[in-house]
Amino acid sequence: MIEDPEKAWAPKPEEGCLHHHHPEEIAECALLDGQVKLLQPAQGYRVAIDPVLLAAAVPARPGERLIELGCGSGAASLCLLTRVAGLDVTGLELNHELAALAQRNAALNGVKLDVVVGNLLSPPGELPIQVDQVFMNPPYLPANAATASPTATRAAANVEKEAELSHWIAAALDRLSAGGRLTLIHRADRLDEILSLLRGKAGEARILPLRAFRDRPAKRVIVTVRKSKRAPLLLLPDLVLHEPGGGFSAAAEAVLRRGDALNLVP
Repeated sequence: MIEDPEKAWAPKPEEGCLHHHHPEEIAECALLDGQVKLLQPAQGYRVAIDPVLLAAAVPARPGERLIELGCGSGAASLCLLTRVAGLDVTGLELNHELAALAQRNAALNGVKLDVVVGNLLSPPGELPIQVDQVFMNPPYLPANAATASPTATRAAANVEKEAELSHWIAAALDRLSAGGRLTLIHRADRLDEILSLLRGKAGEARILPLRAFRDRPAKRVIVTVRKSKRAPLLLLPDLVLHEPGGGFSAAAEAVLRRGDALNLVP
């Protein structure tokens, strides 16, 4: 049994990093049971299961243009591109080193991912102006709610800095065409804030609660909405990630190993 619910979000070694370090301190990792190869910094922020779950929730169709805000080393975009062929995906990443790794990872996996280095507070001109979908995994904690990690990449991934949650959502909506879709994964205890920021700007919300264990409160939610649409909110049945003994549930295995979609929309 995993006693700390937060630890239930970290992948076991066979689902995450293989801990093969290169001389430049890059770890070679695998996602989706080896379907996606991922190079990431050996120290600092470590990709867990949230980007994989996010990618599974994006209802993308071939031919669509998408942006991932804060793409990091490319985990979510690569998982999405592995599941859905024929997408035009651009990632925006503030950190130059992570952006370079995302480009290397795209080449490593034989997929096309355009990565733009820049700040979502002042997006660079290379970022597409209007797209069909935006997806993102913003930092989970407000700046005043936690002491940031001394490791820069981990701090940027976990704790907001100049760009707060309101800025992330505004940047996403700004890039979406009318009726375009935003999908994000975040902490369940910030759902009320997310919905308040979207009110009047996007609707047709579908919310998927994520529980580490069946008898624990949901720690994460995946939210998907459509810009300029008004329709009732729909709360979907929970996805329970772990069995009582600690192993992944069958539903979670289907997403995390096989790469199945999380069908939040019909």
